[in-house]
Amino acid sequence: MSPKKEPSVLMVWLAYAAVYIIWGSTYFFIEMAVKHIAPMILGGVRFFIAGTLMLLWVVSQKEKIWNLKAIFASVVSGFLMLFLGNGSVILAEQHLVSSFVAIFVASSPIWFLVFDRPNWNENFKNKFIISGVIMGIVGVLFLFYEKLGGSGKTPSGTLWALFILIIGNIGWTMGSLYSKYTSNKVAASVISAWQMISAGLIFLVVSMIDKTIFTMQWQQVPLESWLAVGYLIIFGSIIGYSAYVFLLSVRNATQVSSYAYVNPVVAVILGVFINKEHLTFWQLIGLVIILCSVFFINKARRVNKKYAGEVKKSEEQ
Repeated sequence: MSPKKEPSVLMVWLAYAAVYIIWGSTYFFIEMAVKHIAPMILGGVRFFIAGTLMLLWVVSQKEKIWNLKAIFASVVSGFLMLFLGNGSVILAEQHLVSSFVAIFVASSPIWFLVFDRPNWNENFKNKFIISGVIMGIVGVLFLFYEKLGGSGKTPSGTLWALFILIIGNIGWTMGSLYSKYTSNKVAASVISAWQMISAGLIFLVVSMIDKTIFTMQWQQVPLESWLAVGYLIIFGSIIGYSAYVFLLSVRNATQVSSYAYVNPVVAVILGVFINKEHLTFWQLIGLVIILCSVFFINKARRVNKKYAGEVKKSEEQ
């Protein structure tokens, strides 16, 4: 069997750019869309259309799509990542501003450290990963504190939304790890297509159960909300989500999860320039600390790769 080909550095960096920058913007567009579109319908339309378009594309590329084991794994991970994970974000943004949600979701690298058992030895002994995670938490705390107006208290009526975000965070982490360790023999594009289609169908079924698909006033949805959905489909799902699944297949899950520290930066910047939110001095400090944390987490891979190369060289000698 020939060794698995290492992806190009350019491809990896483009994928990181997608999950760092594009995903950071999706929080803003979710908030825009969910103002006029019911959460379950928004998730269903977004992921079913995106998954269908992705599946048509992989078929045109002559990829094998009818792998029952891969489809089953994709349904499970799609439920955990997209229905629970992204669904919690959609529900929460009915009551919390997008930048606040992005900041709260930035705790996901912690869950990756806890649940990624195959990499416990690497993650908990790597000073760069630990330093990066700690710095990321500190940076998020700066942003989180400012978003709460410096009071340290949770806004009234939002505790349930925060609880849902915690459940969604754990679901996203478990689904990501399940996808990483069960579907590595199938093209990442095929996996993401089935994940999105299955999650979209689950969203739509739930919208039928709660009857929102029958009661929503479709004609009253403004153009800007549909444009936001279009952005989420093309950029958030087809490009961003596919890039994330690709990165999971070629990189350490904790390192990939560093996107959660950059997303709040993008979300806060969009809030400042579009929603006219005020950016304070301490928020700027938090953003700088977060960027430093990403540097440390990504530094870990280069150190590990260099160490592995030295070990291999010594063994050959």
